[in-house]
Formats: sequence, C-alpha cells, structure tokens
Amino acid sequence: MNGLLLLAIAAALLLTAYLVYGRYLVKTWGIDPKAKTPAYEKEDGVDYVPSNKWEVFGHQFSSIAGAGPVTGPVLAMVFGWLPAFLWVMVGGIFFGAVQDFGALYASVKSHGKSMGQIIETYIGKTGRKLFFLFCWLFTLLVIAAFADMVAGSLNGYNATGAQSLPSGAASSITILYVFVAIAFGFFLKKTGLSGWKQVVLGIALIVAMLALGIAFPVYFTKQTWVYLVFVYIFFASVTPIWVLKQPRDYLTTFLFIGMIVAGVVGVFVSNPTITSPAFTGFKSATGSYIFPTLFVTVACGAVSGFHSLVSSETSSKQIRNESDMLQVGYGSMLLESLLAVLVIVVVGSLTSLASKGVLNETLSSMAFADTATPFIKFSVGVTGLISQFGFPQEWGLCIMTMFVSALALTSLDAVARIGRLSFQELFEVNEDAETNSVVAFLTNKYVATLITLAGGYLLSLGGYLNIWPLFGSANQLLAAMVLVSLSVFLKVTGRKGYMLYVPMVMMLVVTMTSLGMSVYNICLKLFVTGGFVFMTDGLQLFFAILLMALGLMIFIGSGKKLVQPVEKAMLQEQEQNA
Repeated sequence: MNGLLLLAIAAALLLTAYLVYGRYLVKTWGIDPKAKTPAYEKEDGVDYVPSNKWEVFGHQFSSIAGAGPVTGPVLAMVFGWLPAFLWVMVGGIFFGAVQDFGALYASVKSHGKSMGQIIETYIGKTGRKLFFLFCWLFTLLVIAAFADMVAGSLNGYNATGAQSLPSGAASSITILYVFVAIAFGFFLKKTGLSGWKQVVLGIALIVAMLALGIAFPVYFTKQTWVYLVFVYIFFASVTPIWVLKQPRDYLTTFLFIGMIVAGVVGVFVSNPTITSPAFTGFKSATGSYIFPTLFVTVACGAVSGFHSLVSSETSSKQIRNESDMLQVGYGSMLLESLLAVLVIVVVGSLTSLASKGVLNETLSSMAFADTATPFIKFSVGVTGLISQFGFPQEWGLCIMTMFVSALALTSLDAVARIGRLSFQELFEVNEDAETNSVVAFLTNKYVATLITLAGGYLLSLGGYLNIWPLFGSANQLLAAMVLVSLSVFLKVTGRKGYMLYVPMVMMLVVTMTSLGMSVYNICLKLFVTGGFVFMTDGLQLFFAILLMALGLMIFIGSGKKLVQPVEKAMLQEQEQNA
C-alpha cells in the first residue's frame, strides 16, 4: 500500500467529517454564540479563564494527545495495518470526536459542570459519587503509566551506562519548557498579546529552547526523573491554569503540529510503501484476539474516555464563545486521529524507508532492534524523513525524544489536575450542608493533589508495561459511561442523542470483555500456573474488579434513566433542581 495515498485518504475523510458531520452535530444540538459561557459566569483566574479558541484548542489537543496515538496503533498492527487504520477512522469520526465534543458541549451548557456533576443532575447523587470514584482511580492509572514513560524516555543513560545525547538534550528542553512557559504566561497576562504576534513569539521561543537544549544537555537517571516529574505535576495541578498549564500547552501545540507537518511532508517527498502486512488474522502470535484487543489498544487515536475529562473538567472552563466548541472538541480529536494514521504509515513503512536509504545503518539498527518500543520506531522513522531536508540526524533524534516525552507530559499535568478535582468532588457536600474538618482537610487542593500523586506513584513502581493493558480497558470503559451519560443529558434537555447509542453499547461490550479476560488471566496465575506478583498482578486484579463493578453500576443507573419516558425524566430533573 502506498503510504502517501493512505495518508491523503485519511486527511480527506477527516476534513469531510469536520465540515459535514461536525456541523451536523452543531445544528442538531444547537449553540448560541451570544450566550454567556461559564468562563465568564464563574471567572476566577484559576480554573475559569476566558481564552481565545486557539489557546483552548492548544490546551485540548496537547492534553489529549498523550502516548496513545503512538503506542496504540503500533501495538495494534500485530493484526495488520488495515484493522488499525479502519478503527482509527471510524472510531475517531463517529466515536471519539463525538464524545469529546459532546462532553465539552454538555459542560458548557451546564454552567461548567464536570461529567460527574452532570450525572448528579440528570441521574442522581449516587451515580455522581460512583463516577468520581471511578475517575479518580482511573487518573491514578494514567499518572502511573505516563510518569514511568516520561522518566524512561528522559533517562540520560543507556543500557550500558553511557550518556545518551538525545535523552540529555530532551531533558534540557523539557526543563526549559517549564520555566519559559511560566514567563510566557505572565507576559501574555501582562501585555494581552494575541493573534499573529503571539504565534510568532511562541514559535521563536520553541526554536530557541530546542537550540539551547541540544547545545547544553543535562543527564539525570530515570529515578531522578520520576521524582522531578511528580514535583512538576504537583505544581501544574495547584497553580492557576494560565500560569503554567495553558501557556505550556500552547507552546507544545506548535511542537506537535510541526512534527506532524514534518512527517507529512517527509512522507510526501519519500513516497514510502507500507510493507507490513495489511491483515495477519483474527488471532495474534501472542494469542490475543482482534476482539476486544484492537478496540482497547487503539485508544486515544480512536476514542478515549480520558478526553471527556479534559473537555468537561478544564477546556469547558476556558471557552469564551459557544461557537468555538466545534473546533476545540471535535477538531482536536480529528487531528489526533490524523497523527495516529501518520504513525501507522511511518512505522508500517520502516522496511521501505530502510531499503531506499532514508534510514541509514544507525537508524535502521534502532528501528529493527528487538527492544525497539513504538516510540523508538516512530521517532526513528520521522528522523529519517526529516533528515532528507538536510536536518542533522542528531538533532532529529533529540527533537523526537523531546516530542515523545512532551506527548506524555502534557497529558500528565492535565490528568494530575483532573485527579485532584475528582478527589475533591468525591468528598464535596451540598452548599447548604455543614462541612466537617475531615472533609475540609481532604478537599484542600494541596492535600487532594498529594493523595492523588501518592497513589499514582505507588502504581508506577510496576512500570507502564504492566499498567497499560488495564489503563486501556479502564479508559474505554470510561468512554462507555460518558456516552450513556451524555445520551441521558441530551434526552432530558430535549435534544437528539441517537448518534451515541451504537458507540456506547459497543464500548461497554468491548471493555467488559477485555476486563473479564484480564481478571481470568490473572486468576490463572494465582490459582493454576503460578507467577502471581502482588505489586503488579494483585493491584491489577483489584483495580479490574473494582472498575468493572463501578462501571456496571453507573451504566445501569444511566440506562434506567435513558429508557424512561421523556416526560418522567424531565419531571425528575425539575424536582432535583428545585
């Protein structure tokens, strides 16, 4: 298969989906460009901050474009590139983008409420508590997996103990990014700079950071980076969003888009052939079946429950005009799907690129090593593509290593904030109820953040490879719960929600099957084959059973509300709001 043709087909389909299906959703659900958004209604300078649509788009895209668009498609290619491509396209257009836009839409229309608060309004207080508990546990998995991943990619020493220039340079750039983002945020706040001047300044800062980072690398061990990452996400969670999170996401978006553009141009120039098999069968060499493995492995590139938390917990509080929601919610997901397709094309064409000389001997040995991770394969492929334009290979590897760590780090600082908010809302009481000292202590933002990060750190001790399968299943189960909750919201508010029915049922079946298989395999280790390890298998078993139970309770509660007559559901909503 011609890689350029596949990428062109994907781009055309995604653009058409945005212009046709995205606008259809806007027309069907309805928006009011003159309405006062929550960012203005509750403006506090911390979480509720009215921002222009490109800043919010940058925040949304940077936060959702974590490790999934790279890791998921590559792992799923054990069944062939075609199933992975088809699921990215169908899932991205009709599942993921609809969910992301729907969660953002529901939150903005509900005065900035999070998904848990929306569930309480339309389903009940018990559903809300269960949802926040599920979300908090889920954020622990994300923190554990991504923190270990970032620390591993920034580890300044290779397996032999020698210093690694790409990792050292990426480490330096990562540190610079934090302090430059803070300065950039204060500068924008002070001057009000916007438009093309803000873009030019942002790009100039990125180029300067890349040059300085490559010129002055720093070398830390993986364990040191684990500590640094947790310190960073603590401050990212508790500081006002405009101080660190928003400017860092804005700057990182240019890096992401630049990488995507470089990869696309590289594919156009090299015109590679995808040499990996289109379809290998319904069962992989490791014994996993295409159902449900494909649909939980390719998460962020197709549909991800985590995205709905970003949409409803942070992005909805920055939207300054309802007309911006389509670009932020629907558009950012489609761009992530395009990134996933680019990953499929690049990794699937590595053999072709090597035979054409695009990958030299050094890059080829890295790409085809038995220990090569999805990140290494993609990084090496893009490095080879951009090297065709005279770009130094060492620079390419450094920048791609930075890109890999930035992907996970931007999701990390978002999920740390979401985890803190979920923990606070889990213990939150009604405004007219008296708050006791214990609840006041637990809902303190610093305490809630520390408890959340402590849980994530303990889980990270098992390594991301042990966490990733459980993360994927929990992530998609969250998507199923959000979709059914959004269906209830649309029904009770008099809007059409039939476009969510197939996605929510499919994701529930997929995730319950996957979690059930995980529980079965772990129980085999415990009772039959041996090899059960508490810190990995034990925690996964506990989380899998707990997440299945919580997911089913929320889904059943939402399902009952969904099948009620519209009049009865609307009456109950009015009684709850009274």
